[in-house]
Amino acid sequence: MVHIFLLALLMGIVFFANSHVETRDLVQEMGLQYFLNNPQQALMDELLLRFKPNLTDPLPLYILLLLGLPLVLPMLLRKPGYVVGLSVVVYLLAPWLQWNLAGTDGGVWFFNPMAWQLLFILGGAAAIHGQRPGAPQPRPLTRQPVFIAALTYLMVTGLIAVSWKWPAMHEAFMPQTLAEWLYPISKTNLSPARLLHFLALAYVTARLLPDNGWTQHWLARQSCRMGRYSLEVFCFGVLLAPLADMLNALGANALAMQVFSAMLGVGLMMLLGAWLDFNKRLNRSIVVSAA
Repeated sequence: MVHIFLLALLMGIVFFANSHVETRDLVQEMGLQYFLNNPQQALMDELLLRFKPNLTDPLPLYILLLLGLPLVLPMLLRKPGYVVGLSVVVYLLAPWLQWNLAGTDGGVWFFNPMAWQLLFILGGAAAIHGQRPGAPQPRPLTRQPVFIAALTYLMVTGLIAVSWKWPAMHEAFMPQTLAEWLYPISKTNLSPARLLHFLALAYVTARLLPDNGWTQHWLARQSCRMGRYSLEVFCFGVLLAPLADMLNALGANALAMQVFSAMLGVGLMMLLGAWLDFNKRLNRSIVVSAA
């Protein structure tokens, strides 16, 4: 019922923010007009994970994948190769056979769970593989083919992304064959270009970061803590977003106000992670004392 509670809080915050902003319609921007027009149907669609206001699209995906975790995890621990292989097959078939779940007004889920499950499965398989002792890599990074391929892919895709700012230049150097394969870069079905970019970025980052306890740095600890409570921090961030929009609008969208609202939001989410971590440790110490 987290998404129902989040919807109620989000509507209250959006209505409050919208009453203070005259230059924008935050209700429309957040996709809450559907609820105002059809409240009963919207509540039913919310229960069925079909009604998703803006910024909340990942939450139903998160819920659905967690519901499937008890079924997938035992198989992933025993036969990770088979699970990843099956996941890849489903990922490839989803856009081809147009597999997706129904949304509101005849639409579909923005994040297709049939496609995005692959990223979830790959993350689990990588975590399991990372717990196993691996042989040290004697060769330098410049002589590791996988690292060179991943870094090259990141550089090429980075140049393509930058060229979007100048359409004429993009059309001039972009080969037609590559453009036909690359576009459209679907986020709904997790386009292979997006998936490869994420995997390449994760691999290059993991290889470049020194294995000397950098995660004990204060900023890294805060990031890890927010990751441990990702659901709570995500929901809190959704609630903060319309308030940040309100501040930015009242401040004439000045750069200083945008930086201030962003830093304030990050600080509040860090405080939430710290409070949740403290509360968890406190409850654990109470249980140990009672035992």
